[in-house]
Amino acid sequence: MAHIVIMGAGLGGMPAAYEMRDKLDSKHKVTVVSNTENFHFVPSNPWVGVRWRDRKQIEFPVRTYLERKGIEFISTGVKRVHPDKNQLELNDGKSVDYDYLVIATGPKLAFDEVEGLGPNGGHTYSVCHVDHAMKSHDEWESFCENPGPIVVGAVQGASCFGPAYEYAFIMDTDLRKRKIRTKVPMTFVTSEPYVGHLGLGGVGDSKGILESGMRDKGIKWICNAKVTKIEAGKMFVTEHDDMGVEKKKHELPFNYSMMLPAFKGVDAVFGIDGLVQARGFVVVDKHQRNPKYKNVFAVGVCVAIPPVEATPVPCGTPKTGYMIESMVTATVHNIHADLVGEPADKEATWNAVCLADFGESGVAFVAIPQIPPRNVNWFSEGKWVHLAKVAFEKYFIRKMKKGTSEPFYEGSIMKMLGIEKLK
Repeated sequence: MAHIVIMGAGLGGMPAAYEMRDKLDSKHKVTVVSNTENFHFVPSNPWVGVRWRDRKQIEFPVRTYLERKGIEFISTGVKRVHPDKNQLELNDGKSVDYDYLVIATGPKLAFDEVEGLGPNGGHTYSVCHVDHAMKSHDEWESFCENPGPIVVGAVQGASCFGPAYEYAFIMDTDLRKRKIRTKVPMTFVTSEPYVGHLGLGGVGDSKGILESGMRDKGIKWICNAKVTKIEAGKMFVTEHDDMGVEKKKHELPFNYSMMLPAFKGVDAVFGIDGLVQARGFVVVDKHQRNPKYKNVFAVGVCVAIPPVEATPVPCGTPKTGYMIESMVTATVHNIHADLVGEPADKEATWNAVCLADFGESGVAFVAIPQIPPRNVNWFSEGKWVHLAKVAFEKYFIRKMKKGTSEPFYEGSIMKMLGIEKLK
């Protein structure tokens, strides 16, 4: 019997647990270790921030659903991974031994890298976690009663740019509905070299479509931006040219700001030689396996992926939902192959399918694969995206409660569209 431990119960960890349990023989044990009792649907956080969703609509306790599928659940949280001993040290002083470990923790949010950044002791909000989105949720009405300038975007080193664009347009939509948009100048500040870069070198006509959308909504932007400091009501931004040379300094007043931070690896793995790189992201080969510790795999945002290209101001590479699901499937197949004595040679496609809601409309893209060069490079917009995002929220949460990672019909439809998880 082998013990497979999955570290994390989010968008990567929950599907990994369900797929692992379905794929492996019942004699093998599957355990999920998380630092919380709850799963929350991260893509809905922008809606939470403007009170379009409440916490209870996108979050639920997972223990019952996991145990119903024969998956053990521990919510103590991991203090440190000890890969040389095949052991997790938990926050309560206990330990868990494993035969295989799947790291699916997501990132640590590096608010500390910019003075004054973040919702905990800083001067900006965040939609990276439901806890952060709820801070805005509680204050959004107060802002709307006393409206003023908004600064929104992503700081240097950030890799997940999509939610920043979503939040800018969602705020715009909400303010228009309240008929106070005229009182709220909006500036989008980003480390991207151009609007629509997305940390991916652009996808299709993402630049043209997003620039047009921001012009239409009266949202100004500053690209190649490095945020140097944030004070209460004021953001200090240095704009650079295409060569990375300082171009202009900005002092941007704001009554409200949401800025996405850079990511790094979680404390439980940070600094472990051979397991992670300098920023603490887990190093994996093309089979999602760590080269040094062969029984350790990783999926999702915690995986080390280099930037797709050099940029004047540092930009990371995002890990989108379907891309993460493909990592999960490859990992599950490779652990299964290892257990039955077959070659663990499955590779994730890292294909990307993304829906970004803009309040009343939205944009969607398909990138096959996500990292260029690509076979498919499609980007589109329309009101249908908003409806599709709402439907997907309900669908994904329902899957996580049913204990299903990918129903047969979902896989069949995606395959018909030429979008697959494994090479």
